[in-house]
Amino acid sequence: MAAMAPPSAPPAEVPSYFLCPISLQLMRDPVTLPTGISYDRAAISRWLASPASAASSSSRTCPVTRQPLEPELQLTPNHTLRRLIGSWIATLSPGSGVDEEEVAALRPVHRDELASLLSDAAAAQVGALRKLGELVAECDHRRAMLESQDGVFDVLSRVLTGASACSTAREEAVGVLASLRIPEQDLVRIVSRHGNLAQSLTAVLRSSNLQSRAQAVRLVRALADVSVPAWVIGLDQELLAEVIRVVRDRVSTRATKAALHALSALCPYGRNRVKIVGAGAVPALVELLLDEPERRVCELALAVLDRLCTCAEGRAELVAHAAGVAVVGKKVLRVSEAASERAVRVLRSVARHAATPAVLQEMAQAGVVGKLCLALRSELCGVKTKEKVHEVLKLHSRVWRTSPCLSPKFLALYPS
Repeated sequence: MAAMAPPSAPPAEVPSYFLCPISLQLMRDPVTLPTGISYDRAAISRWLASPASAASSSSRTCPVTRQPLEPELQLTPNHTLRRLIGSWIATLSPGSGVDEEEVAALRPVHRDELASLLSDAAAAQVGALRKLGELVAECDHRRAMLESQDGVFDVLSRVLTGASACSTAREEAVGVLASLRIPEQDLVRIVSRHGNLAQSLTAVLRSSNLQSRAQAVRLVRALADVSVPAWVIGLDQELLAEVIRVVRDRVSTRATKAALHALSALCPYGRNRVKIVGAGAVPALVELLLDEPERRVCELALAVLDRLCTCAEGRAELVAHAAGVAVVGKKVLRVSEAASERAVRVLRSVARHAATPAVLQEMAQAGVVGKLCLALRSELCGVKTKEKVHEVLKLHSRVWRTSPCLSPKFLALYPS
């Protein structure tokens, strides 16, 4: 008679505080909001990026408490909870009833395993590159382990720029690079070693994969922030046009912010400003502002527009757009003090250097002059911003005071 098999152990019950309140799955990378509630990083990041998380204004809310959250929220890693989850995982045995994939994702990764994956990635193996991307996305600890691996940045940049790598391998390499915190000296080294870096990034930015485009523009931003001037100035218009296309296509809020940061970092060089304008930046920025974006996006868009309007080509594009001057004036006193300051700077550039009779008439009819009068009396504008407002109004007061669109208050402020 056959021996009876020993009774199986009862399924392990996952402690409720190890489960993400959103996904109801075991947390891989627990983070805590200012409300005190912990979530899995991937789940809360998706929640915060979704329109459904917005409250009546531009604020976002905690899914559990429904308390409003700051727009520029920083997620705080919950290391204590992560250690508790790790200790609990270590006690599990095969057949415990817990999802094996979740358990495998939370088990420690050894350096030998990372070195093996990196070796396969060096040969442009898509599977290895994708696995590296998954490890980096799972938690900060694994990302830090990969960042400390010798030669990791060189390996990934060689895949990105290598002639033998397929487009999918390049996209995966960009994804990993964009997720890593690359030291400044390594970014400069990447630029100096790979002369075709800009062309490779342009190819990824042209991909139909929206996630790859978002990751590529984040890498462009990092390179623009620290790279040597010769590389930045030498960028061709094709790459700049693809960065602008990320703004125009609204790939994601994060990608839009990264693209705007990149354009801002590239603007200080006069030749680049002309190329950025030529690539269609001004109409893209105006259309973005017309869509009433969130506060930080609006501030960044106005900051880039301010820099572009320091050149004649940028000002010409702005006044040529049917809604250009009007939408900039609309942002004064409406978004934030920083946005008002940038908008006033743009309007001052127009008033100084592009003030044709038609433009001056448009500023009066579109309510821009009236908004500037309000700014002059408002406590929401700083002293320096008010000085710029006063300069604009005084510069063309003789023209504007005859306009039927303005109230008597303007005539009192600027008598003839």
